[in-house]
Amino acid sequence: MEFAQYLSLVKAIPFGKKLPDALYIHRYGIEFLPVELRDFLQKALSDLQLAEVPYDLVKLHIKAFKVSLLAYPTFWEAPYPELKTSITIDLITRRTKVSSYENSDNPPILHRKETFLPTGHPKIKEFSEITREAEEAGLFESLNTIGFKQNWLRQIKKKGLQLIKGHLEKISNDKPADDSKEATENRSDNNDIPLPEQILRHRTAINRNTLSSPMQSLYNHDYLNEKHSVFDYGCGHGDDIRELQAHGIDAKGWDPVFRPDADKQPADIVNLGFIINVIEKPSERVETLREAFSLTKKVLAVSAMLGGEATVAKFRSFGDGVVTSRGTFQKYYTQQELREFIEGALDKNAVAVAPGVFFVFPDQDEEQLFLANRQRRKFDWVTLSQREARIRPRIERASKFEMHKAVIEDYKNACLSLGRQCKPDEFDFTAQIRKVFGSLPKAWEHIAGADPELFEQAKRARIEDLLVYFGLTLFGKRKAYAHMPKSLQRDVQEFFGNHKAAIEQARSLLFSVGSTQNIHAACILANNNGIGYLDGDHSLQLHTSLISSLPAILRLYVGCATQLYGDVEKADIVKIHIQSGKVSLMRYDDFINKPLPQLLERIKIKMREQQIDFFDYTTQPKIQFLYIKSRFIQEDFPFYKEQKAFDEKLQTMTQFNFSGFGPPAEQLLQILGDLEISTHNLGNEN
Repeated sequence: MEFAQYLSLVKAIPFGKKLPDALYIHRYGIEFLPVELRDFLQKALSDLQLAEVPYDLVKLHIKAFKVSLLAYPTFWEAPYPELKTSITIDLITRRTKVSSYENSDNPPILHRKETFLPTGHPKIKEFSEITREAEEAGLFESLNTIGFKQNWLRQIKKKGLQLIKGHLEKISNDKPADDSKEATENRSDNNDIPLPEQILRHRTAINRNTLSSPMQSLYNHDYLNEKHSVFDYGCGHGDDIRELQAHGIDAKGWDPVFRPDADKQPADIVNLGFIINVIEKPSERVETLREAFSLTKKVLAVSAMLGGEATVAKFRSFGDGVVTSRGTFQKYYTQQELREFIEGALDKNAVAVAPGVFFVFPDQDEEQLFLANRQRRKFDWVTLSQREARIRPRIERASKFEMHKAVIEDYKNACLSLGRQCKPDEFDFTAQIRKVFGSLPKAWEHIAGADPELFEQAKRARIEDLLVYFGLTLFGKRKAYAHMPKSLQRDVQEFFGNHKAAIEQARSLLFSVGSTQNIHAACILANNNGIGYLDGDHSLQLHTSLISSLPAILRLYVGCATQLYGDVEKADIVKIHIQSGKVSLMRYDDFINKPLPQLLERIKIKMREQQIDFFDYTTQPKIQFLYIKSRFIQEDFPFYKEQKAFDEKLQTMTQFNFSGFGPPAEQLLQILGDLEISTHNLGNEN
């Protein structure tokens, strides 16, 4: 069986838990799979002598031709069963990789068991009741923190609950989280701190139940996958390594305290996570950074603690940093200082991906591809091309088209993502396309000719993406490279003719960003197209998911801020200041689910001064709500209808003015009384 057929069969399965990279089904459901897929899997397991190994779930990978067998021995009995072993099978090479959690006190756990079972299974009702209890208790509010046992139990306790015979029950006299021993030990008390004779570096290692922030950045940019090896330089207790290995990734690590005997190995991805900031000797920091970079094949992730004068003032000075109450050294950087340190030590560009997190690329082509792909909009061409019926009549008239419909659709979407015809090395199943159509030009003529308007839209989108990319290259004053990756060379030739013409158009776009009239006009255009909330000639505010829908000049404007700060999409609201050359980012408490999200953090990026200011609202005595949230989102955003109804209801309260920052939260809460505002229930009629 070829991957295209496998993928088509997997996508047709009507049950199971669907995630972006895989479909998970229970072993019980194998008999309900399409016959071809069922027979193929059973033969593969038999050939590898795995038919009798104990497993409960099957993970059908979507982005790779692989399957995994996951053993949850207590699947039927425990409400949240623990993973014991994972066997990943490469269906091309027939190689297997085994990960074991047999002796782990913090294994991955399973939620929503009913989703793995085929429709009609008698246990679905019982398992759904367990899920309903957890949902009503608010245990799924932070999905990125509950995948491991200890953090799940901690979340249950935090909610004032405990597990009794598989069900959640309230407990009393539970201490608040801030009174925990861990929290007490981590408080910074600056009174009478003795300067240690030796810095206690080993105390900086942190036990984690989720991926660290640099690892999350690597994941968000699709570097953490089974194609890439990972080496964690200074891995501490190895929490990141264990989680990556559980997902079938070749991950290893070294640490001077906890894994001193491990080898320092070259890898595609190397992570130097919060290491340089705990080294008290500047020369050793440079040496450590250079050694980590020497092991890197594709990308080095470097991260360090950020902090300004107010943070440093809490501690005792030591060298060019401070000593904390626990006897550890910390060198706090600003974002710009960290960039300059990395670039000075390595003589390479440092690309900001988050506050305190930078990527560095040994290979210039890889860097250019990363930066170009960063500006490429993510279109769901399948959804946008509702005109599939215009192609289908041709396919249905010829049996060979019908037989290869899946690979034809994949080729079409690959061409749409490029905005042009795929070259042979840009599509994995070129040979099959040639077999169906005779040649790639004929395939292109058939597919693009069936919907020229859609392909013209894809071409315009790709040209804009490239102009934003080249404009940001000019803004960042990056080193001129003698050549570009082959895919970018093809893009430039197809859309601009040559590199010089592309740069000239990008320079013109970049210069236009400096005009407040141009920015204002683009903000008006975006608002007229239903994107964001326009506050006169002051600002345009929108949810960060809509940035890619903005006109090119505004995407470049926000992209300049990205060069300084990192991925702005990690915030909730972006505010484009029209007059002052600034971009503000706001992060709210549970933005998706709450009709009145509470402001947690505001980041102001001053592009002219190349400066970033952070403002923490979690310590402020007064709550600041985001009012009329529906102004900043669109109809496809979760709970949009409920939010719209809530906002309309809110605006009937004529005693309040909801323009600007709106009324003080305390006044509104007094009027609302006991009404529940933590969910969208308030948007419904009582």
